Amino acid sequence: MASKQEKFTVGDYLAERLTQIGIHQYFHVPGDYNLVLLDKLENHPDLVGIGCANELNCSMAAEGYARANGPSACVVTFSVGALSAFNGTGSAYSENLPLILISGAPNTNDFGQHHILHHTLGTTDFTYQLEMAKKITCCAVAIPRAADAPRLIDRALRAAILSRKPAYIEIPCNLASAACVRPGPVSAVTDHVMSDTAALEAAGKCAAEYLDGKLKPVILVGPKLRRAGAEKELLKLAEAMGCAVAVQPAAKGMFPEDHKQFVGIFWGQVSTCGAESILHWADAILCVGTVFNDYSTVGWTAMPDIPLMTAEIDHVTFPGAHFSRVRLAEFLSRLATQVTHNDSTMVEYGRLRPDPVLVHTAAPGDVLTRKETSRQIQQLVNSNAEKTTVFVETGDSWFNGIQLKLPKGAQFEIEMQWGHIGWSIPAAFGYSIRHPERRNIVMIGDGSFQVTAQEVSQMVRYKLPIIILLMNNRGYTIEVEIHDGSYNRIKNWDYAMLIQAFNSTDGKAKGLRADTAGELADAIKVATANTEGPTLIECTIDQDDCSKELITWGHFVASANARPPKGGGYDE
Repeated sequence: MASKQEKFTVGDYLAERLTQIGIHQYFHVPGDYNLVLLDKLENHPDLVGIGCANELNCSMAAEGYARANGPSACVVTFSVGALSAFNGTGSAYSENLPLILISGAPNTNDFGQHHILHHTLGTTDFTYQLEMAKKITCCAVAIPRAADAPRLIDRALRAAILSRKPAYIEIPCNLASAACVRPGPVSAVTDHVMSDTAALEAAGKCAAEYLDGKLKPVILVGPKLRRAGAEKELLKLAEAMGCAVAVQPAAKGMFPEDHKQFVGIFWGQVSTCGAESILHWADAILCVGTVFNDYSTVGWTAMPDIPLMTAEIDHVTFPGAHFSRVRLAEFLSRLATQVTHNDSTMVEYGRLRPDPVLVHTAAPGDVLTRKETSRQIQQLVNSNAEKTTVFVETGDSWFNGIQLKLPKGAQFEIEMQWGHIGWSIPAAFGYSIRHPERRNIVMIGDGSFQVTAQEVSQMVRYKLPIIILLMNNRGYTIEVEIHDGSYNRIKNWDYAMLIQAFNSTDGKAKGLRADTAGELADAIKVATANTEGPTLIECTIDQDDCSKELITWGHFVASANARPPKGGGYDE
């Protein structure tokens, strides 16, 4: 940061504000429009720049960092960089993460001068990137003058923090070093909006009365719970109610799976632990931060069929009532003091709970299967649960990961709303930059890995001991189960050899291949012992060896995708 004797600049202002809101590592790809800005960020003593292989990965790394930290930052160049980074920004928007996308831009003297510039569309209008960013952020600003920088930067940062959505800041290359005032109190940016007192009181009272009028209440937890920072409040409410608690797949791990009231993952026909039975038996469902989309409802076949009480991040709705400006954590905390204990759904669940499944252990020489791989991953998670985070990639890894039993302390990350294949590699990298002390495990398929594989080289560079379990079945298996075709087959790679390429002469990563159960067990031992870089274990399985849940889910999602148009078609 600039000393009081040195000129304080727009870049210095941004750097200081980023640290004040809790960002201490930012992700970047250099380009000529952002180089001076990167100098300014690099000069701040409390900021560390983390280089990425490309802008797609950079944005996804920032998305992963936001999962671990809250706010995150991604710094790219104009157009060729930012348009690529829009993908991870879209993920952050859909997953409710306050990612700050910062883009360099052309010199202010080129605006309005009819100049055609590199890294643009070849027109004289440079506003298209800002207009695009407005569609995928909660606030998008372009700084036209240094004097406007404090106001616009603060506006974007505050919007991202309050809404838990990404924001966009565009800084022309000649303004990063322009003189600027110093920041005022950071509370102007970070102070939270509290619930309206009257609305909160009324919502709690009405919700308690509504639940008291029901015989069989359950709680269904969705992924917005964690984004609202309301996990502790939910736990208190659940224990006060005494009812069954199920979670949506994207919320796995947000309610303790070792808690006596946990009844599994509600995911329609592919639910776990009998969760669907108790949800169907209930006469009241309190939905906390839930997301009902075509994936979470198995192609719209698993929507609850009774009226729902819905508690969102900033409002509460249930039959006959709506309350705005009610913050989720405060609502759950208030309701916990007003509800009547009712454990009828837990009593019934005791009758419905499936018997434990006997897990077969393969012999060391047996050919490796998906089931055996999942069994060994479960053991790996159990061995250091307090410090383990599991990332599950779009595909069959979703279903294999959902079947894992998370011990106390284990965390789980999934990108189910955006569903970008390849997300887990850069996201785990970004998460690990924030939490290098955790054992971060990635479950991914070969097709997804090929999309973002370059970021493994950054794991090597920063000596992050991430364990990557790559299921090699030579194709896009999730697409096969939705709609098969020759386009779902991919070129096979030698994945273990690729890791050696990333190592070059100074890396400590390990690349291993497992064809049998014994080889996988040995490879996992090597991975847990390697603390100086990532370990990739290529698990070779049959092309048709996928979970029954994927097959079922894929069938219904395919049916939803294939619905014919309603009216206006030529076939009618």
